[in-house]
Amino acid sequence: MALQARYVSAAVNPSREGEKVDIVSNRLKFYINGKWVDPLTTHKLGVVNPATEELIGEIAMGEADDVDQAVIAAKEAFETYSSVTKEERVALLERIIKGYETRIDDLADTITKEMGAPSSLSSKAQVPAGLGHLKRALQVLENFEFEEDLGTSLLVHEPIGVCAFITPWNWPLNQIACKVGPALAAGCTMVLKPSEVAPFSAILFTEILHEAGVPPGVFNLVNGAGPVVGAALAAHPSVDMVSFTGSTRAGVEVAKKAAPTVKRVTQELGGKSANIILDDAEFEKAIARGVFHVCNNSGQSCNAPTRMLVPDERMEEAAAIARTTAEKVNVGAPDADDTTIGPVVSEVQFKKIQDLIQQGIDEGAKLVVGGTGRPEALERGYFVKPTVFSHVNNEMTIAREEIFGPVLVLIKYEDIDDAVRIANDTPYGLSGYISSADKERGQAVARRIRSGQVHLNGAYADNRAPFGGYKQSGNGREWGKYGFEEFLEVKAIFGYHEG
Repeated sequence: MALQARYVSAAVNPSREGEKVDIVSNRLKFYINGKWVDPLTTHKLGVVNPATEELIGEIAMGEADDVDQAVIAAKEAFETYSSVTKEERVALLERIIKGYETRIDDLADTITKEMGAPSSLSSKAQVPAGLGHLKRALQVLENFEFEEDLGTSLLVHEPIGVCAFITPWNWPLNQIACKVGPALAAGCTMVLKPSEVAPFSAILFTEILHEAGVPPGVFNLVNGAGPVVGAALAAHPSVDMVSFTGSTRAGVEVAKKAAPTVKRVTQELGGKSANIILDDAEFEKAIARGVFHVCNNSGQSCNAPTRMLVPDERMEEAAAIARTTAEKVNVGAPDADDTTIGPVVSEVQFKKIQDLIQQGIDEGAKLVVGGTGRPEALERGYFVKPTVFSHVNNEMTIAREEIFGPVLVLIKYEDIDDAVRIANDTPYGLSGYISSADKERGQAVARRIRSGQVHLNGAYADNRAPFGGYKQSGNGREWGKYGFEEFLEVKAIFGYHEG
């Protein structure tokens, strides 16, 4: 054990100055066993700036053999890293946080270019979200007790092993950091497959880990397609846990691949969250807040409040407020100062959203504002009009399917029981939203919503609390102490103490 500890202390010493290679060089390589290495094949994929539809670079696309190399490195590193002291892991996370803070501008610029987030959103929300998860992981680690006495038994919390992370493009650093941070804190090793649609921020994140002195093999990066690299990771017999964030459809496939080896699978999947505006709420404020929330990040958030439930007799009033608010959402170039939202991430997403908007029209929903096509004066880029439908019933496609664009549907309800029934009448259960002037009334409704979290009167999310969903929105939790514990096994040693 002493030899092992000396090895780790040397490995986590940040003494790699001069080794850093910029993102342009690293984008065609994978990060395996502490080094940037060439892929085993020559497959490449172009990455497009969604605001301009222009190619901004290429990445290498991995295969199962690349995954195997990365998993082998992670498995070998686990033998040592799992025994690293709590103090050494604390020091490592502190260095990672410091390195992240020095690259904030680079990270924000990269996210804006690769997935179209406005510069203000990238710098004020996208990048800080990742940093917040790293800091939270550090705090949880500092306060966590890994051993606990229970009668004559000892309970020991141990790292689960090699973890596979499959992350999306919509909040790339948020989803990477909320997995990698607690996994490193717990003593796990890992292989990351970020989204191939927005992969460059993951490469920058990897450079930060490298510069901070993460030991070789503890963190590995392999780019590639979900059905290839993601599937190989999920099925790999040496992977002990898969943490997946993405669509419910893809999550089902990940679970199927993982099932034969009975590995732990945690999933943060789709959502179609209800936003119940109670009759005593400050109507204009609550509805405007809901519209802006749906449009934030171009509607590309799994927990967006995309179904707004309003009292039947106030549907027209709600629609008028929603229209006025949506017209204030300025769609434009991500680097423009007055832009509220930029494009959606890709042509595939753009076409899907257009089809669903048209389907809403065809099924008889009332188009209040927006609709198909790009906003005026935007001839290029995957820009979507902020769109509001009223007089929607909960059986319509636009009320059932996750659109993942700036599209809001207004649904009427008769009374609170009816509102709760409609809110829960969905295969999803990620988030819920309640607005009420009566705090206790709002709290009572929140308790009846079948979702992993509920926001009262516009309350922000809190990364100390768990994030995850009910039903087809996934299983397991991320963020804070609850997310940290997903990366641990609990061992009971009976008879450890005398009775």
